[in-house]
Amino acid sequence: MHHVREAAVAGAFYPWHREALMDEVASLLAVADAQMDGTVTAPKALIVPHAGYIYSGATAALAYARLAGARDSIERVVLLGPVHRVPVRGLALAGASAFATPLGEVQVDAQAITRLSSLPQVVTSAAAHELEHSLEVQLPFLQTVLPNFKLVPLAVGDASAQEVAQVLETLWGGPETLIVISSDLSHFLPYEEAQTVDGDTVQRILELNGPLTHTQACGGTPISGLLLAARRRQLTPHLLGLCNSGDTAGDKQRVVGYTAISFTEVSDGPH
Repeated sequence: MHHVREAAVAGAFYPWHREALMDEVASLLAVADAQMDGTVTAPKALIVPHAGYIYSGATAALAYARLAGARDSIERVVLLGPVHRVPVRGLALAGASAFATPLGEVQVDAQAITRLSSLPQVVTSAAAHELEHSLEVQLPFLQTVLPNFKLVPLAVGDASAQEVAQVLETLWGGPETLIVISSDLSHFLPYEEAQTVDGDTVQRILELNGPLTHTQACGGTPISGLLLAARRRQLTPHLLGLCNSGDTAGDKQRVVGYTAISFTEVSDGPH
């Protein structure tokens, strides 16, 4: 049976009209692309923010623009984001065969999900996904930069970093698999305090030094799991962008922090 998880935040976090959404994503990516210099190594994993595009779309685009060179090799995206509305124990699949946005449907990777079925921390909760924005806002970017991929969408609730890392290791694969962690940083601090706190958090990520708390990042759990796996796999993190809503479209009394970080694998070639 073909069950589609319909878009929940189109028209709120990003445009609901297909052409307007295409134009906005293309514009954000063009600005990000212009900021890249030299040869870019295709990332194995990304950390991207998940606020409305007016707030954090430019930061997210800095990460997604780095996928251009791998657009024909990436076939699977393992997408993890925190639950904001419905609590869940473990990492929740949606029980859907596709996720929809105004740009069309993204097929869920049934084969990959079968491989997760033996892990007790992986559960199914349509409710956890129904109104959740942390995964959905990433899809229009992915649909724009990757022509042919299937999705493994996991809404992360009460789980350990080790449980998250086990899921990532199970689906690690090769160049055909991209891992995307959706997370903002601190929430509702004054502008200058947020800059300090978020700077410290990003430094810990760049040192692969988890775990992170949910005060440091709302997606602290999936980030912490990625950091464990990144240490084991010897990934190299790269800071692409760091700002907050006071820099983009909000006031500076209570801000939310955003970062874009890519993780690349060690090259086997000459150094």
